[in-house]
Amino acid sequence: MSLPARRPHDAPAFSSLRAVTSAPAATPRALPRDIEAALWRGDQIGAPVTAVVPSGFAALDAELPGGGWPCGSLTELLQPQPSVAEWRLLGAAVRRVVAAGQTLVVVGPPHAPHLPGLQHLGVDARHLVWIPAERPAERLWVTEQLIRANAAGLLLSWLPQARPEQIRRLQVCAQSCDAPVFLCRPAAAACEPSAAPLRVELRFGADWELHLRLIKRKGPTHEGVLTLASVPAGLESILTPRLRQPSRLIAARQARDTLHVVGSPAPRSPAARAPVRSLAAH
Repeated sequence: MSLPARRPHDAPAFSSLRAVTSAPAATPRALPRDIEAALWRGDQIGAPVTAVVPSGFAALDAELPGGGWPCGSLTELLQPQPSVAEWRLLGAAVRRVVAAGQTLVVVGPPHAPHLPGLQHLGVDARHLVWIPAERPAERLWVTEQLIRANAAGLLLSWLPQARPEQIRRLQVCAQSCDAPVFLCRPAAAACEPSAAPLRVELRFGADWELHLRLIKRKGPTHEGVLTLASVPAGLESILTPRLRQPSRLIAARQARDTLHVVGSPAPRSPAARAPVRSLAAH
């Protein structure tokens, strides 16, 4: 069986196809700056379009999108026990906001704010608004109204029972807010879905340090734990070098107690001591 001969007009078609396939790919044009800022590539730490507030910890800022706490967005702080470490984590950001003449608004904290401690952070009572909402519905409503009104320089709200759809609603509202919004929630909420772009699991250590795990951020997954030195402002000037590391003192005491138990003779039972007492009586 013989193949048909190639027609003369077929040659230009093959040559043009060869020319197209061998031509170099066109270089994509640079995007406008605002579009480039809004574009997020999954293998890079995102740069938010809105402003950020530095956290005061260089190691943490290096892992946060934009280099600080995002404004116009929700940030969840998850910890086993509320009102323990969030003030130490947010102290530098609160101080910066208050120094700019803005207001710190606190909604539904488990305990009343400790004014002397806040003064050590640089917070003047005139720039503090405390709303002691108790019921979950009240906390949620007050938080949403403050976000909508853009009425705070920094908003810190405790919402331990918020549902995912409620968090999503707050995130939509927060996109038009100029302030950073922090929601304090229990550590168990880390297993729940959340629309908050930034989620941080927070624990404190024995040596006054904070242990952070970035559960969710705009960028690649963060592996490991961030350890931040954070001595309370009221104790920083009076703690001795030994008291700055209580874990060493605890370990040394436990070692001494263990050595004493191992080196001491075992006590005899009453039955073993009874014949001695009876012989002494005779």
